[in-house]
Amino acid sequence: MRTPIKYLESFIFASRWIQAPLYLGLIVAQIVYCWLFMVELSHLVHSAIDAAHITETDVMLAVLGLIDVVMIANLLVMVIVGGYETFVSRLDLDDHPDQPEWLSHVNAGVLKIKLSTAIIGISSIHLLKSFINANNLSGHTLQWQVIIHVVFLFSALAMAYVDKTMTQTLALQQQKNH
Repeated sequence: MRTPIKYLESFIFASRWIQAPLYLGLIVAQIVYCWLFMVELSHLVHSAIDAAHITETDVMLAVLGLIDVVMIANLLVMVIVGGYETFVSRLDLDDHPDQPEWLSHVNAGVLKIKLSTAIIGISSIHLLKSFINANNLSGHTLQWQVIIHVVFLFSALAMAYVDKTMTQTLALQQQKNH
């Protein structure tokens, strides 16, 4: 016979499914980013057809914008797939030929590191776009973008250091227990 505590524990464990609609919402956001990519690509193509009104810098900024959208979509995939796998339910993909390599060893720590490196990549693209377009931006704006980028870098390094320290501590504890 099950006790009230067992029912409570089952209910608490089942509450992880409340996150499933959040991941579905992120899939909708990814569809929006795909649409945005296609709109930006069509603008680039139309501008290229009317070559009299486009410069190499314009093309470079447009392409960097497309890369930025792709990197954000990649970030969404990591959050959707990795987050669902880590916090909601295992994905039954063992024999799937397209299973991402990183998914086999994903956990909250790995996901945080992957997300932080993706954010740094996105920030790098934004910073590069700003440097290319520096004539149209104030020095104050550029300075803050660099500062924010450096903060992202230090945050990622700190997370990686903490994750490495925790992994080493767990390994030492496991060695002591054996």
